[in-house]
Amino acid sequence: MRTLDQVALALYFLLMLAVGIGIRRKVKNARDFFTAGGKMPWWLSGISHHMSGYSAAVFVGYAAIAYSDGFSIYIWWACSIALALLIGSFVFAPRWVRLRVHTGMISPLEYLTVRYGHRTKLCLALSGSLLKIFDVGAKWTASALLLQMFAHVDLKWGVLLTGGVTLIYSVMGGLWADAATDLSQFIIQLISGIAMCAVVLYRLGGVSAVSGMWFRLPPEHRQFFHGQYTLGFALTYLLVNFLSYNGGTWSLAQRFMASPDEASARRSAQLSAVLYLVWPVVLFYPMWAAPLLLPHIGDPSQSYATMAQLYLPAGLVGLVLAGLFAHSMAMTSSDANAVSAVVVRDIAPAFLPQRLLATEKQQLLAGRLCTLFFLGGSMVIALLANHMGGVLGLILLWYGALVGPIAVPMLLGMLPLFARCGAFSAITSWLSGVVAFAAIRWLIPASMDGNGGSLMLAVGGPVMVSLFVYILTGVLRPVHNPRADDLLTVMR
Repeated sequence: MRTLDQVALALYFLLMLAVGIGIRRKVKNARDFFTAGGKMPWWLSGISHHMSGYSAAVFVGYAAIAYSDGFSIYIWWACSIALALLIGSFVFAPRWVRLRVHTGMISPLEYLTVRYGHRTKLCLALSGSLLKIFDVGAKWTASALLLQMFAHVDLKWGVLLTGGVTLIYSVMGGLWADAATDLSQFIIQLISGIAMCAVVLYRLGGVSAVSGMWFRLPPEHRQFFHGQYTLGFALTYLLVNFLSYNGGTWSLAQRFMASPDEASARRSAQLSAVLYLVWPVVLFYPMWAAPLLLPHIGDPSQSYATMAQLYLPAGLVGLVLAGLFAHSMAMTSSDANAVSAVVVRDIAPAFLPQRLLATEKQQLLAGRLCTLFFLGGSMVIALLANHMGGVLGLILLWYGALVGPIAVPMLLGMLPLFARCGAFSAITSWLSGVVAFAAIRWLIPASMDGNGGSLMLAVGGPVMVSLFVYILTGVLRPVHNPRADDLLTVMR
């Protein structure tokens, strides 16, 4: 990195701090901290939802997939998320707002007490919160590795820099700061992404390369489904995304809860869906073109970073790196706020005296402290990553397996169709998903061998088992809970 690149990156971090600290005055109580007081405009909520939906892994792991397999990643990743959100904008987004407006709930798991009982909610909340800290720690490590690749910054200083800046603005401004920095980061990654795409187009011969490039690549790179990324895999991934992006990922549910009304929540989901349809075309184009520009690269996951360093002028390299950071910082700050909401509203009351969390001011302080400890703990995990060997990867795999099984009772529990599924259905559904993942991962080695059917089983097996068990137990062991029925009527 040259001097202008370092300046651009330094200005990016200073901007994030300034926005986070400047927004602090808008946060007066716990509702402001966790749900922006229910006043977030639909366009800001939609952009924040989009930015919180993926991290810098897109520019590393997905870059390798785009390099090797071509267009199919747009179909099974971007299009599946867009379709999931379009459907969810009518099914789930309005229900999250109704929860906050009609019940005063500000945590995405808070309603589970009425729906399934306190113990079930505590089980799901604790498992998700404890495992999330390792997931966020891995994101810090990935961001620090990018900084090391571009600027030769030691890994520990990269973790402390990216994590420290995020910690400051998240603790200061809560969800308002997350959304405001998401908007700033969206603009930065928009500029850097377009610049990268323009440079690649120029290298390929100009505007004619937009379509002409595909005929210079292997024919399979033009296919909608290729290799292990089959139609079955895409449909399975659609189910996972449907649960995750409509609220199974807690931070994304918060974006809907922060909307002032149902129409705003619906429009924010639809805006995020449109962004997933349009923006990845620009984002992935350099990755799709990389085999033509870097035909002999040893590690395809470094293709995007390598092209940035080779082809961009001074200043823009730093801006592109800032754009890569933007997604990880947006996602981690959102995760921290969501976990803090769950801890303060759903977990802490079970272990602390009621007087300590009796007022909104006390909950605001607790939320800030929880955000501080959560992000600080995740940074410690990132700093110790090299000493944890396979343990960190193991925990991350378990977290990935738990997203679907936790989301099944969480989201389906909002629908009247599943009113007779109670606590037994929720717990057995969650446990069966975890057991299914363990069986697929360790007892059936062939399930991880890389072919299409195996990948589909590895990704969708746990959530499919969880979904089946949830529905089956609701039929075989139905419950009649008047309080839960009243809640479902409110959300209808």
